[in-house]
Amino acid sequence: MTCRILQTIARDSQFYAAAFVKEIKEAAASLANFAERGQIVPEFGDESIRELLVRSYRLVYGVSEKQVLIFTLVHGAQHLRRF
Repeated sequence: MTCRILQTIARDSQFYAAAFVKEIKEAAASLANFAERGQIVPEFGDESIRELLVRSYRLVYGVSEKQVLIFTLVHGAQHLRRF
């Protein structure tokens, strides 16, 4: 999914695709210290499944006592139950 997102952005602008990758990496890295900063994903209602909004995309991740696991990056208009 993420590769397709980046390919789509890169068709219009390599610069904006690279900037988007940087934003995603920074958002993901911030979870090391602030894992619960994202909101609970409404489709699941589970406190351990959260999301951060990056531009119009949802960075969906899981939180446990010892780790954060990135699940997916989807456009904000997508309903996660499809995946």
